[in-house]
Amino acid sequence: MIQRLIFAMIDYYAGDPKRIQHFLKVHSFAKLIGQREGLDGSALRTLEAAAVVHDIGIKIAEQKFNSSAGKYQEQEGVQPAYDMLTALGFDIGCVQRVCYLVGHHHTYDAVDGSDYQILIEADFLVNLYEDGASEAAVRAAYEKIFRTQAGKQLCRTIFSI
Repeated sequence: MIQRLIFAMIDYYAGDPKRIQHFLKVHSFAKLIGQREGLDGSALRTLEAAAVVHDIGIKIAEQKFNSSAGKYQEQEGVQPAYDMLTALGFDIGCVQRVCYLVGHHHTYDAVDGSDYQILIEADFLVNLYEDGASEAAVRAAYEKIFRTQAGKQLCRTIFSI
């Protein structure tokens, strides 16, 4: 099912290789961290689905608000995520959790589960690189954001901090 979701998101972002590359990298890191942290099959599947669709709201946010700001991504991402996941046959529990994560993935002060924490860490790993973050910014993110052992290890190793 994750493979079908990935292809649906590639179709959704047709002609936008930057967005496609981004969610594929976030998915890869989320899956890697989730596996290393010992998530069970169901939790890992939910995390993977969330990582694939986490930024689905950007397209609508840019159309409506001419902005990809995190608050607009969260606001506009829930409905298209719900529609895509239900159309692909994901179970309702997974769909509800993924929609919650999509609607909160830029909110860092109310993390309520491993899937949420890992999604944030995976997105940060990719964004720090894509945004060309300074060493100071990477260190600040490491201290404030990263909580899992796998995420911390990846951050230290990738950015040599």
